[in-house]
Amino acid sequence: MTYIRLFFLLSLLVFVPAAWAADVVFPPGSRLGIAPPAGMTPSHTFFGFEDRTHNVAIVIVTLPPEAYAELDKNTDAETLKKQGVTFDKREEFSVPAGKAFLVIGRQEVDQIKLHKWIVVASLPDLTAIVTAQIPDDASAAYPEDVIRAALSSLTVRASVPVEEQLSLLPFRVGDLGGFRVGGVLAGRAVMLTDAAPEASSSTTSAQMVVAIAPGAPAQSADRDAFARDVFSTVPNLRDVRITSAEPLRIGGQQGHQIMAQGKDNTSGADVTIVQWLRFGGNVYMHLIGVAPRDAWTPAYARFRQVRDGIEPR
Repeated sequence: MTYIRLFFLLSLLVFVPAAWAADVVFPPGSRLGIAPPAGMTPSHTFFGFEDRTHNVAIVIVTLPPEAYAELDKNTDAETLKKQGVTFDKREEFSVPAGKAFLVIGRQEVDQIKLHKWIVVASLPDLTAIVTAQIPDDASAAYPEDVIRAALSSLTVRASVPVEEQLSLLPFRVGDLGGFRVGGVLAGRAVMLTDAAPEASSSTTSAQMVVAIAPGAPAQSADRDAFARDVFSTVPNLRDVRITSAEPLRIGGQQGHQIMAQGKDNTSGADVTIVQWLRFGGNVYMHLIGVAPRDAWTPAYARFRQVRDGIEPR
C-alpha cells in the first residue's frame, strides 16, 4: 500500500472538542502528541483522542519521513474526490517541529456528514498525519478555531519511555534481564535486544521476543506438535536443527521448551535458539531467545530471568 493510499484509507474512518487544553498529551505509546480540546481523552482503540458522546475523534498516524513528499505531491482536489471527500481548501500550516500543510474537506459516511481537518507534517525523522473528524451536529461544540489550535500544537518527542511502552502489553515484564526494549507491538509482543538502536537487523547480539497469541491446544498430548509448528514460523534463521524438545512447567503453568542450533539468515553467524511456550486457557505465551553460539551461556541465563519475571496483568 502506498502512503497516499494509506492517507485516504484513514480519511474514510469515522471515530468517536471545545475549550483549548493547555498541555500537550501523548497517547500511550505514541511519539506524537497534541494539546487536545477540553472534553477529549486518549483513545483506548487507536492513537489519538476521542469524545464518544459527540462521536468526535482526532487520529494520529506516524509514517516514515519519505512519506511526506508523496503526500505533498498527491493530496489535491481530484484525488480527494476519488475517495469520496469534497475538497474545500489546502493551505500551509504551522507546527512547532517542522513544515506541514492542512487540508479541509467534507465527507459523508454511513449517512453521517463530517467536517474533516487533515494535517500532514514533515518532522525530523518521521511524517505525521493528524485527522480531526467532526460530525455536523457536533460543530458547535468543536468550532474551527478550536480544531486549528489543537492541530497546531502537534509535538514530537524523542522516544517513548520504556515503562510506557511496556504498559501497552497484556502481561508484565518484571525483569528485562539487562536487555534494551527494541520495540513493542501494543497488546501483543515485546522485542528485547542487546543491539544498539542504530545496529543492523542481523543477529549479531542476543535478542528475545515475548508475545501472546490465541489458539493453544486443549490437550497436553497435542502440545509437542503444536510447539514444533510454532517454532517453524520463527523468521530470519536457516539451517536450523532442533536438539531437544520437552514439556516443562513455567510460572506454575504447563509449558514446552525447544532448544536448537542454526544460522542467522543475514550474517550467516552460528546461533543457538530457545523457544518456550507457556499455556493458559485458550491462549499461549511465546518466548524466543536467539544468541550467537559463543555467547550462549550468559545469554541463556538472562533469557530465563526475563521468562521467570513475566506475570499476567
